[in-house]
Amino acid sequence: MLNKLRKIKSEFLGINQRNVGYVFPSNPRKHYKMADDKILAKEVLEQHQIPCAKTYAVIEKVGDIPQVWDALQQYDKLAIKPANGSGGEGIKILYKRDEAWYSGGDLVTPDQIHLHLASIIMGFFSFGSSDRVLIEECIVPHTCFHDIYPAGVADIRIIIYQEHIALGMLRVPTDKSDGKANLHQGGLGIGIDIDTGQMTLGYDGQLYHAEHPDSKAPIAGVRLPFWEEILALSLKTAHHFPLKYLGVDIVIDQVKGPMIMEVNVRPGLGIQMVNKKGLKPILQSINNLKK
Repeated sequence: MLNKLRKIKSEFLGINQRNVGYVFPSNPRKHYKMADDKILAKEVLEQHQIPCAKTYAVIEKVGDIPQVWDALQQYDKLAIKPANGSGGEGIKILYKRDEAWYSGGDLVTPDQIHLHLASIIMGFFSFGSSDRVLIEECIVPHTCFHDIYPAGVADIRIIIYQEHIALGMLRVPTDKSDGKANLHQGGLGIGIDIDTGQMTLGYDGQLYHAEHPDSKAPIAGVRLPFWEEILALSLKTAHHFPLKYLGVDIVIDQVKGPMIMEVNVRPGLGIQMVNKKGLKPILQSINNLKK
C-alpha cells in the first residue's frame, strides 16, 4: 500500500500542479474564453473547417426566445446548451413526437422550454453571469456506442500538451448518469490505449470493470472506430487554438463520423485514474522532446 501511494504521488498530477505547472504557463488567460465559450469555440472550428455539430440558433436576449423558438419548429431534434456552462449542466436534448416536444421520455411544454432558455441566459448554469444559448443539431451516436450503452451520447476526451497527445479516454453514460457521459454525474470512464485505440477497463469512481456495469457489454480489448482520424482531428484542433495544454472532446456521429464537441482549458484529472496512468511522466517526456 505504501509503495502504491508513493507511485501515485510521483506519477499522478494534482490540481495545483496541473494549474501552476501546465495550465497557467501554457494557456494565456486572455485566450480562455475562446475555449470556455462554446459559441466562440465553434467559430474557430468552423473557420478552419473542423467538423462539429451544425448551429441552428444562438439566443442572447430573453425577449428573443419566442421568435427563435418558433423558427426552430422545423427540426425534430435539438441540443440546447449554455455557451459557458460546464460539466454538462444546463444541457437539454429535445426530440419531437406527434408535434410535441420530449426530453428523456418526458413531455415538455413550450412554457417549460422558454423558462429553461431564459434560465441559461440569466446565468443559472454559468456561475451567475449572464450567458447565451447555443442550439445545435443532435449527434446520432455511432452504433459502436449503442452496443455499449444504448442511451445518451458517449464522447472521447483527448488531453494534448505542446501539440502531442498525452492521454485519452471514452466517457459513456450509465443508468446513474441519466444519459450524460460526464464522470462527476455518474458516467463511466473507459481507458484507451493511444497506440491501438483499444479500450482497456471502465472506471466508475470506485471500481474497474471489463464490461459496462449496466448493459454488461464487453469493454476491454474493443477497438474504437475511426481511431486514426480521431487522433488527427484532435491534433488539428489543438493546432488552431492558442492553447498548449488542453482537452479536446470528440463524438462519433453515425453518418458524419468524428466531430469536435468542445475544447477545455482545464481538463479534469480523473483521466489518470481511468487509465491507471499518471500524467506527470508523460508530460515530462513531452517537455524533453522540446529540449
